[in-house]
Amino acid sequence: MLVPVGSVEQHGPHLSTGTDAILAKDVCYRVAQMLEGACPVIVTPALWFGLANHHLSFGGTFTVSLDTYKAVLGDLCRSIAQAGFKRIVLVNGHGGNIQGLASVASELSWQFAGEEVEVATTTYFMEAYREIAGILEDQDCIMHACEGETSMMMIAAPNMVRRDRIGEGNGEAFDMLSSLMPTLKTTAPFQELTASGVSGVATRASAEKGEALLEICSRRLAERLKGGEPWRSHFFSVAS
Repeated sequence: MLVPVGSVEQHGPHLSTGTDAILAKDVCYRVAQMLEGACPVIVTPALWFGLANHHLSFGGTFTVSLDTYKAVLGDLCRSIAQAGFKRIVLVNGHGGNIQGLASVASELSWQFAGEEVEVATTTYFMEAYREIAGILEDQDCIMHACEGETSMMMIAAPNMVRRDRIGEGNGEAFDMLSSLMPTLKTTAPFQELTASGVSGVATRASAEKGEALLEICSRRLAERLKGGEPWRSHFFSVAS
């Protein structure tokens, strides 16, 4: 069972507030199609809210507490397990969810140990971060309402891209990979990073890049799900 999880938050002047959930769902559907005939896959509706406190200052943002987030995901996974599914993958599309999801998956794996139910989590754009760097021009990873997300939305939900305002979608860059490393750090409102609500350069976006990004992220995840190795060796490391 694939469970797309995202967030509703501002994505600059040109993208939908639901971008993260939309893209996670698109990737899950693509993965299911790629695995058709190899292994049965069902995709749930996307969990549209997430951990987005750092975006609240821009408006258009919903967020929940970590306790609420863990409770909701726990109940959803228990419902899925009760229905007989033994493998659950939480497919994330929002950077702010990453650490919370790791905690959820860890706790649920222990809870389900006696039932032989496995719960894993991944962030779709981390599955192919090396290839992503070769597709994008002005950045080497997915940021926020950036060249990458804007390109993918041109494919996944083109009616939710304000092309007349893409020129306003520029902001200071940040290093997603470094932000995930367990080094000394704290969190700060996103407005301290960018005045536009964008991190990256949206003007570099194109539908061609969007299709390439969605394709490679989906393919890498499909390949890992199809592989015969235990999930523990796949989903709890950055590199594969």
